[in-house]
Amino acid sequence: MVISKKTIMNPGDNNKILVISDLDGTLLNDRKEITEYTQNVLNRLIEQGLFFSVATARTAATVSKLIEKIHVNVPIVLMNGVCIYDLQNRKYVNIEVMDKQSAKNLILLIREFGLSGFLYTIQDHILNTFYQNTDSPHAVEFIKERVEGFGKVFTKVNNFSDCLKQSPVYYSVADTEEKLKKACDKIRMIKGLRCEFYRDTYHDGFWYLEVCSEKASKYNAVEFLRNQYGFDQIYGFGDNLNDLSLFEACDRSFAVMNAKSEVKEKASEVIRSNDEDGVARCLIEIPGMEKDGGRWI
Repeated sequence: MVISKKTIMNPGDNNKILVISDLDGTLLNDRKEITEYTQNVLNRLIEQGLFFSVATARTAATVSKLIEKIHVNVPIVLMNGVCIYDLQNRKYVNIEVMDKQSAKNLILLIREFGLSGFLYTIQDHILNTFYQNTDSPHAVEFIKERVEGFGKVFTKVNNFSDCLKQSPVYYSVADTEEKLKKACDKIRMIKGLRCEFYRDTYHDGFWYLEVCSEKASKYNAVEFLRNQYGFDQIYGFGDNLNDLSLFEACDRSFAVMNAKSEVKEKASEVIRSNDEDGVARCLIEIPGMEKDGGRWI
């Protein structure tokens, strides 16, 4: 699908532009890969002056490997906006920590609803991932994939309360919609916390419930990047419900064809699917985005 070029300001008009893309279901294809075509297009545009980043629910451990062949030149947004991470220096440049009382209340509800899931903390620029049990089939698969594919470390604890002294930043669990919906509704009543609740991109039977500080969102993270680095325009790409706040922060938003209907409705344009290199093909169709030489910013 060809985008509507008339709605987009020409990048050549002396604008400093950031392109920021979600990963799963957007930049990654259904095999959880970035194609060689997309890598080549992005690196060519970056070499010509494009500023590029990603905004994802994933952590640095997996993102670093997934995008290692792309010359990302702006800090990336992780865990749905909980933190912003500088890949080159391997440091977090911004972190939104849960309020301690809010984290305590969250842990009580995790216990009340018998949830499994993972609690994350960040200490001295190191992310720690804790779990109490692997009662959910998704939890078993999640650990196996992350350990075997990315060398990620998981630490088992008897109780998430043991992690409170490390200041939790994020909680994530995947299970059936039926099991998580009531827990989500109750967690949303905890002061100081924010929830994301959406269907898993790869498994229709599972939903994700993700919890963080009310200050953490893709919207706030993108605004941080805009203000910190002086971007005049930001183009965002996404597919799932957790990308709606990303779209709100962008001057132009693009939903891949495989996106949820709610995401398509909010997007400036709908483009080719994640399995058709939608992001890369969209970018090279924007007038002035690609130059044979020189910089376009």
